[in-house]
Amino acid sequence: MTRTLSLLGAALLAVIATVAQAQEKYPVKPIRMIVGYAPGGGSDIMGRLIAPQIAEALGQQVIVENRAGQAQNIAAEFIVRQPSDGYTLFLSSAALGVNATLYPKLNYDPVKDFIPVAVFASSANLLLTHPSVPARNVKEFITVVRKNPGKMNYSSSGSGSTQHLSGEMLKLFIKGDFTHIPYKGTGPSLTALASGEVEFSFSNIPAAQPLINRFRVLGITSEKRSTLMPEVPTMIEGGLPGFVTQTWYGVLVTRGTPQPIVDTLNRVIVNAVRREDFRNRILQMGSDPIAESPEYFRKMLADEIERWGKVVRASGIKP
Repeated sequence: MTRTLSLLGAALLAVIATVAQAQEKYPVKPIRMIVGYAPGGGSDIMGRLIAPQIAEALGQQVIVENRAGQAQNIAAEFIVRQPSDGYTLFLSSAALGVNATLYPKLNYDPVKDFIPVAVFASSANLLLTHPSVPARNVKEFITVVRKNPGKMNYSSSGSGSTQHLSGEMLKLFIKGDFTHIPYKGTGPSLTALASGEVEFSFSNIPAAQPLINRFRVLGITSEKRSTLMPEVPTMIEGGLPGFVTQTWYGVLVTRGTPQPIVDTLNRVIVNAVRREDFRNRILQMGSDPIAESPEYFRKMLADEIERWGKVVRASGIKP
């Protein structure tokens, strides 16, 4: 019995040593980064922006793989079935926070099944109106909406998008009455606004820039004014305390991934974002750079789930 226990103890020590050695040498093979949207979209672009930074710092190739569908749920379900070894990364967007409530049944838990590593960029939405709307700022716009119950329409890139939910949040905040018109993408949504098919819309800065002269920009949904458009006041400044919505981009790994690997990945991403050249690239993409800890990302995700959950439940939105 004593000899058997000794052998088992030696085997256990060997396994622990092997795991520790693998963590110390991480990574020893190429890494996959899973993106939940098709090539060319915002998440795909941001994934291909951060992947080379991780690859260069770690000395291993980072392969971006698109698994599109169901607002990145397909990608999330794939990720949770992968080993917790740091070799499969999840490039996620704000949809992770929205889906927690929007979909009544998920095959994964947005909080328990993932470890947030680092959020590295965020982009708020602009409140845009057609020039025919007699409002020059958020307060005047609220007055116009309240004077025209049920007569105004707003466009979005699709049901369940942050643009859609920003409109529903506005409806709750001001107790307004207006109609959501979903389009197949941000481009068609903004074209509809420019042509006067709808009265207002929410859109991120990069998408709005090509047509910006055809709109009135009344506010931005960030907590503070954006460095990209510092002249645009926040919705909070416009008289709506707590009105904050954003599209963010971050990297997560599966539950059970060793903490040293999480720390390594966070350090690599944060160091990249702190470099002036990379920060400028994020800014050029129309997003604000973020260089924070896993704990910051974890709290931010929890806040996002709570914020969007209130909007989804109150508005009765269905996927």
